[in-house]
Amino acid sequence: MNETRSDEVNISQSVAILVDGNNIERSIHDETGDPNTMLNFDKLVPKLLDNRGLNRLVYFREGKQISSKLRERLHFHYHGSVRPCHKSADIPLTIKAMQLASKVDTIIIMSGDSDFIELVRHLKSEGVRVEIAAVRRTTADLLMEDADHFHELTAEYWFSLPSKKTPRRIPKKRK
Repeated sequence: MNETRSDEVNISQSVAILVDGNNIERSIHDETGDPNTMLNFDKLVPKLLDNRGLNRLVYFREGKQISSKLRERLHFHYHGSVRPCHKSADIPLTIKAMQLASKVDTIIIMSGDSDFIELVRHLKSEGVRVEIAAVRRTTADLLMEDADHFHELTAEYWFSLPSKKTPRRIPKKRK
């Protein structure tokens, strides 16, 4: 006889993680005072998902200098992508969230930026669970209050790269 346990819960939620790279990087650098500090996605993503399925991971970042190592790591480990933004990530991230709203159960926005308050409210009105993951000190209170859940990013979710000290070049003597 096949017995089923009545206290088991099968979680089958689909989650999209949308990262405002500039905001999160700035927050972490402010916390540590170290511009070489980066997110540890290998620890962070499983914690954020908490037994739910990952549908999409998109890292939005302003500027053209995006680490190829980050791009490769997100692609190979999470089928994620990095999207360079012309200016701020706010509009591209908002557009992507709106596109995904009917395809996922939960959207996790990694940003403490108060510009996302209206997006959070809209997504929730569409029936999407919205969670915020950010450094508490640099996160807007209203953003935390409006979200369904807040994930605090602490030192356990980042690491510092060794600083690159470039040797001073000595000019060659001319003959």
